[in-house]
Amino acid sequence: MEKIACLFLLISLFVNLDLCCAARPTNPFGRMFKGVKVTSRTREDPGIPLFLTPYLETGKVDEARALSLVGPLPGANVKSYAGYLTVNKTYNSNMFFWFFPAQVSPGDAPVLLWLQGGPGGTSMFGLFVEHGPYIVNENLTLGYRKYSWTEKFSVLYIDNPVGTGFSFTDDDKGFAKDQNDVGRDLYSALTQFFQMFPEYQKNEFYATGESYAGKYVPAIGYYIHTHNPTAKVKINFKGIAIGDGLCDPEMMLGGYADFLYQTGMVDENQKAFIQQQADLAIKYIQQEKWIEAFDVFDALLNGDRTEYPSFFQNATGCTNYFNFLQCQEPLDQEYFGSFLSLSEVRKSIHVGNLTFHDGSEVEKHLLSDVMKTIKPWLAVLMDNYRRTPFEPGHMSFQYAVTGQVHHLCWLLPSEQPKKKSKRENRREVAGYHPTAFHLEVY
Repeated sequence: MEKIACLFLLISLFVNLDLCCAARPTNPFGRMFKGVKVTSRTREDPGIPLFLTPYLETGKVDEARALSLVGPLPGANVKSYAGYLTVNKTYNSNMFFWFFPAQVSPGDAPVLLWLQGGPGGTSMFGLFVEHGPYIVNENLTLGYRKYSWTEKFSVLYIDNPVGTGFSFTDDDKGFAKDQNDVGRDLYSALTQFFQMFPEYQKNEFYATGESYAGKYVPAIGYYIHTHNPTAKVKINFKGIAIGDGLCDPEMMLGGYADFLYQTGMVDENQKAFIQQQADLAIKYIQQEKWIEAFDVFDALLNGDRTEYPSFFQNATGCTNYFNFLQCQEPLDQEYFGSFLSLSEVRKSIHVGNLTFHDGSEVEKHLLSDVMKTIKPWLAVLMDNYRRTPFEPGHMSFQYAVTGQVHHLCWLLPSEQPKKKSKRENRREVAGYHPTAFHLEVY
C-alpha cells in the first residue's frame, strides 16, 4: 500500500508542483512536440530497427530480451530495454517501447504504463522531461533525475498511438480513428510485453498518463477489463492514474472562462467571449458535430487548424498554456529531440534510421474523436478497481482546473470525505484532497 500511495502522490507532484521549475509538459494537439526536432539522417551508423514480435512468435523469448537490452548512452546509464512490437501485420503497424525496471525491488514493484497526451505526443517527453530516470543536458549527455518514478516503479513508456514518435504504420488504415483502436493496439503491445517479461506479470499493473491520455488511459484500462477474463496472457490490472486529463469535453469546456479570468490572464470582455465560444462548442458536442466543436476549441486555445495565433495567444501574448507561471516554454525541454537524433543513441535504443513522427497525422485521424467523452468506460473502471486518482492540473490552461472540477463533480458525490495530504518527513498538513469510492482527487 505504501508504494501505491506513493504513485498517487507522484502523479500530483510531477504534473503539478514540478511546474514551478518546468513548463507544463502535456501538449494537447502536438504543437509543443512539433517543436521537438529529431532527425533520422546521420553520417555514423545508427544500427537497424529491432522488431521483437517475430522472436516472440517463434518462442525465442530469451533472445528477444537479450537483443532489446539498451546499449551504452552518452552520460548516465540505467538498465533498460527498448524495441518495436508489431500490433497490426496487415498495415505493418509497430509500437516503440522503452522499459525501465524499478531500481529498488523490481521483483515486487508495480508496473506503470506511461502514455503522453497529444494526440500525437511522444512518451519520450515524459521519460526525459517529467519523471524518467534521465535528464538531457545541453551538451546532449544524460544526467540522473533527482526524483524519478523508476526508483520505486517499473515504468513502460510507449509512443502511442501508431504514428507517434518512433511508432509507425505503413498504411493510412493503420492509424487509430477512435479510442477502440487505441485500446486494441495498446493491448496487443502489452500482452507481447508480458510475454517477453513474464516475471513482471504477477506485479500490480497501472495505466497512467496525462492530457489527451485522459482518453488513452481509460481506453486501455477498459480493454484490459473486458479481455482479461479470457486472455491467455493475464495482466494484473489494478487501476489507473490521470493527470490534467481530457475525459469529458462537454463538462470541462465550461471552466475555461472563469479560470483564465481568475488567474488574471483575460479581462471581463475577453472572459465573456471565451464563455460564448465555450457554450457554442458545447452546443456542437450535443449535436454530435465533432469537427465543428473541435474547431471552436482549437481557435480559442491551440491554433492547430488556423493560419493565425489562437485567441489565447492574442489575448495573453503567451505561447505556453501549460503553466501560467511561465509565458514561454523553456528551451531545455527540447534537448531530448537532439539527443534522440544522435546515431549512437539510435543504435542503442534499436530504432535505426527510422523517422521520428511529430504526431500531426495522428491528430488528423483522431480529429472527430477529440470532443467525444470517455465517461462510460471511466465509470466502469471506477466501479471495479480500487483506486482512480485524478490530478486536475492546477497551473495549466489546456484543460483548466475549473473545467476539471465540473467533470469531477459528475464523479464525486456532493458530500465527499476529504483526506489529509502530508509533506514527506514533516508533520504539517500540505492540503486536503476529496475521495469517494475508488476516486481520489489531488
